[in-house]
Amino acid sequence: MRRSVLSLLAATTALTLAFAAPTRAAEDAVVIPAPAMDAAPASGIQTAVIAGGCFWGVQGVFQHTAGVVNAVSGYAGGTKATADYQTVSSGRTGHAESVEIKFDPKKISYGKILQIYFSVAHDPTQLNRQGPDGGTQYRSAIFTTSDEQKKVAEAYIAQLDSAKVFSKPIVTKVGALEAFYPAEGYHQDYLTLHPNQPYIAYNDIPKVENLKKLFADNYIEKPTLVSASKPTN
Repeated sequence: MRRSVLSLLAATTALTLAFAAPTRAAEDAVVIPAPAMDAAPASGIQTAVIAGGCFWGVQGVFQHTAGVVNAVSGYAGGTKATADYQTVSSGRTGHAESVEIKFDPKKISYGKILQIYFSVAHDPTQLNRQGPDGGTQYRSAIFTTSDEQKKVAEAYIAQLDSAKVFSKPIVTKVGALEAFYPAEGYHQDYLTLHPNQPYIAYNDIPKVENLKKLFADNYIEKPTLVSASKPTN
């Protein structure tokens, strides 16, 4: 037990030091239209899995989004055997740092989640990087859980590219989710627990502020934390 605690403290310290001097601030938010095609109304809790750079900020954005009942940082795109932070950080596992979003479609649609994702959560035109972080583990990706999600995501990307909303083409890859693996406990609720950590303050807090500014109707002040969440199916 003592060894595992010391390892956790060491890992947390290493992360803080590694990100103590970020090279640039979070990308500016972009005002974009809502998707012309959205998922059909449904009952029950739905799941969306997205990747857009470091999962701390993406999780933080959706923890402040109304209708989201849980947002968990983790890994998608690789195998269970390599789903740990140190291995994923090598960039050779196929995993992307991702966030699994459980949401109530009666309160927020899948299309609205994608609108927030493309607008304030990350820059979808950056290939295999996001801000100061580089590597395939920081790629922009949507892992779909149904054919309907795939159609909505692909149609929305085509819509945004056609409208030339961004100055460069969107590089977000859309593919079926094979599995999602939650990240280590010290990665969960990171933005809320460490708001003054330099990386968070410089790169991720502005994303939450942009959510509040651009999506006021979807913003909630009190975050929905993993540590306080109830199990969902």
